Amino acid sequence: MNELGPVPKRTRIHVAVLKGGLSAEREVSLNSGAAVGEALLQEGYTVTEIDVDRDLASRLQELRPDVCFNALHGKFGEDGCVQGVLELLGIPYTHSGVLASALAMHKERAKDIMKLAGVPVAEAKLVTRGEALEGHVMPAPYVVKPVTEGSSVGVVIVPPDTERPPNSIAAGGPLDEIVMVERYIAGRELTCAVIGDFVTDVIEIVPLRGLSFYDYESKYAPGGSKHELPAQLLPDIYQLVRSLTLRAHQALGCRGVSRADFRFDDTEGGTNELICLEVNTQPGMTGTSLVPELAGYAGWSFGDLVRWMVEDASCNR
Repeated sequence: MNELGPVPKRTRIHVAVLKGGLSAEREVSLNSGAAVGEALLQEGYTVTEIDVDRDLASRLQELRPDVCFNALHGKFGEDGCVQGVLELLGIPYTHSGVLASALAMHKERAKDIMKLAGVPVAEAKLVTRGEALEGHVMPAPYVVKPVTEGSSVGVVIVPPDTERPPNSIAAGGPLDEIVMVERYIAGRELTCAVIGDFVTDVIEIVPLRGLSFYDYESKYAPGGSKHELPAQLLPDIYQLVRSLTLRAHQALGCRGVSRADFRFDDTEGGTNELICLEVNTQPGMTGTSLVPELAGYAGWSFGDLVRWMVEDASCNR
């Protein structure tokens, strides 16, 4: 599909916006949920914002909303857990279903599926945090990251010519925790989204603090990064990003909205490879978030986007 269709009419009344939650991305989710809640109010919905805790099921049984807008990020909200609760309660919800959410959130499983679908991914292995700290488990440069977190939480980049892994690896959690060690891909940070069956344009993200990757502060602090939209790429690379974004979305079984992140190594003497880093099934909805910006470039306001997501919501996703 080459353009976003008409914005659907409002057919539902009461929307429960799920935000906050129990993950390391709680603060981001609170911001996403607040932005979504305000936009839905302006679109004419009755909105109840829920700071999600372990009593979510009972809260929803009391409220009996028409639909849940899932603005959670990270563990328990983005990995299939909350989706399973909503399926049991029979409440329509936004974004991907149980299986796609669980697969996309687990970086190793997502890599396996995307690779089989012809989406290029970086070589990686799973080790304990202690093993990653003891010595190099692959030639540097490489990246150490949690297997099931997003928003660049806990990411450590190990530069080339480093004698030993940095002690910062130990700061991310217990030494027996499983982490992913992934080959570092130099070059440009690109992102593209799918909204229904529409593939958006491509953004290049340029961190403004001299960093070589899009870290947590670059994502969420005002002025933390510059977004080039559309990204200045050769036409064939631009369209390849878009086609791989759709392929990854479909291979994982995503629904609603998803966003794929890439690195493109066009550095001097580089590999010229385009690598998909991950697919985010519940992208941020904050003031600096990428999917609302991409939707805006395609002609939809933030209100249009969240209304579409509410009207697209369903069970059995």
